[in-house]
Amino acid sequence: MKLWEKDYSINNEIERFTVGRDREMDLYLAKYDVLGSMAHITMLESIDLIGKDELPQLLAALKEIYKEAEDGRFVIEDDIEDVHSQVELMLTRKLGDMGKKIHSGRSRNDQVLVDLKLFTRAKLQEIAEETKSLFDELIKKSNQYKEVLMPGYTHLQVAMPSSFGLWFGAYAESLTDDMLFLQAAYKMTNRNPLGSAAGYGSSFPLNRQMTTDLLGFDSMDYNVVYAQMGRGKMERNVAFAMASIAGTVAKMAFDACMFNSQNFSFVKLPKECTTGSSIMPHKKNPDVFELIRAKCNKIQALPQQIMLIMNNLPCGYFRDLQIIKEAFLPAFEELSDCLQMAAYIINKIEVNEHILDNPIYAPMFSVEEVNRLAQEGMPFRDAYKKVGLNIEHGNFTPNMDIHHTHEGSIGNLCNDKIEALMNQTLDGFNFKRVADAEKKLLG
Repeated sequence: MKLWEKDYSINNEIERFTVGRDREMDLYLAKYDVLGSMAHITMLESIDLIGKDELPQLLAALKEIYKEAEDGRFVIEDDIEDVHSQVELMLTRKLGDMGKKIHSGRSRNDQVLVDLKLFTRAKLQEIAEETKSLFDELIKKSNQYKEVLMPGYTHLQVAMPSSFGLWFGAYAESLTDDMLFLQAAYKMTNRNPLGSAAGYGSSFPLNRQMTTDLLGFDSMDYNVVYAQMGRGKMERNVAFAMASIAGTVAKMAFDACMFNSQNFSFVKLPKECTTGSSIMPHKKNPDVFELIRAKCNKIQALPQQIMLIMNNLPCGYFRDLQIIKEAFLPAFEELSDCLQMAAYIINKIEVNEHILDNPIYAPMFSVEEVNRLAQEGMPFRDAYKKVGLNIEHGNFTPNMDIHHTHEGSIGNLCNDKIEALMNQTLDGFNFKRVADAEKKLLG
C-alpha cells in the first residue's frame, strides 16, 4: 500500500531502487511518527476535521502502536512503503475509514520532518547526558591526580611540566565547549515544522501553535517554505555538533593509546579492557581506544557527507534528502557507544605517579629555572642563555618543586569553574519541558 497509489502499479525495479533502505531507516522513526500523529489528530479534532467521538479511539490505537515501537515489536511490512503508510494501515485495519482521516492537513514531507525532529531531539538529549557522564569521569580523575606531574609536549618533544590534573581537565573543558554546540543544535532542532505540509501550507485552518505546544517544541518553523528547506540543514548542523564531541574524544583516545605504550608508560589500562595478540603473548592492546578513535573520526566526516547530498538543492522537497537518513540516523548510536566506552575506561584507568623518576624528563624544568633567575633580576634573555648552556654542557639540575598559581595552571585547575560552565549549558537545554509535554500527550 502506498499513500499516493492510484490505478496503476510502479515497475518493480523502480520501486526497489526508490524505496532503497527506507523501511530499515524508518524503524528509527516509528514511535516519533506516532507521537506526531497523536498531536496532529488532537489538533484536527479542535478544528472539526475529526469527530469528538473518533479522537479517543484513534489516540488509544496510536498509543498501542507507540508501545509496539517502544518495545521493538513494530515492523514495516514488505509491501508497505514507509512508516507513515504502516501506521495509517494499522489504524485503518483496526478502526476502518476513521484511520484514513489522520492525514488531513499534512503531507509525508512535514510528517517526516517532524519525525526527524522528534527523533533527533531525543537522541541529542541522550548524547548530552552521556557527554556529561564522560565529563564527570574526567573531572574526577583530574581532581584525583592533580598533584601528579607529567611532561607536556610541543612538536612531540618534552617541553614543560604538565600534570594529570591538567590533562584530564583539558578534555573535560573541551567537552564543555562541545556541549555549547550541542545545545545550539538542540535549539535549532526543537522547532515545529508540522503544518507546513508539502512546503506550502494548507487550506485547512490548522492550529500550528497547538501542535507546537502538544509536542513540547520551543517554537515552530514559522515560514512553511523554510520548514521544508530545513530538511538536511538540521541534520548538517546536528552533525557538526556531534563531530565536535567526536573530535575531542578521538584526540583523547590517541593520547591514551600513546601514553599506554611501553615507551611512555604514563597510564595503564585495566587488563580486562585490552586485547591480546595471536602470536605475541605479552601484548595488551588498547583496541577500545583505537576503535573509539576510528569511529569518532568517521563521525567527523558526517557533516561533509550530509552537506554534499543537500548543498546544491533548490528550495522544495527532493528525494535526494532521503539518503541523508542512511548516514544520519545510525550515527547517534555510534557516538553514544564511544562515549559510554570512553567513560568506562577513564573510570578504570591507572596513572603512573613516578614518571619523573626518569632523568630524560629533567629538561622540562628548564623554563622554571629561567623564570626563577628572571625573578631574581637577571634579564630573561640572559637567563635563557645561561640555562640553555648549562643543559648543553650537562650541568643542569632541575628543581622539581614548582609553584604555579594563575587560573587554569597546575596549581589552580579551576575545575569548579569548568563544572559550573557545563551545568549552566546543560540547564539551557530545558529537557523537562519536552518530557512533560510527551508524558501528557501519552498519558
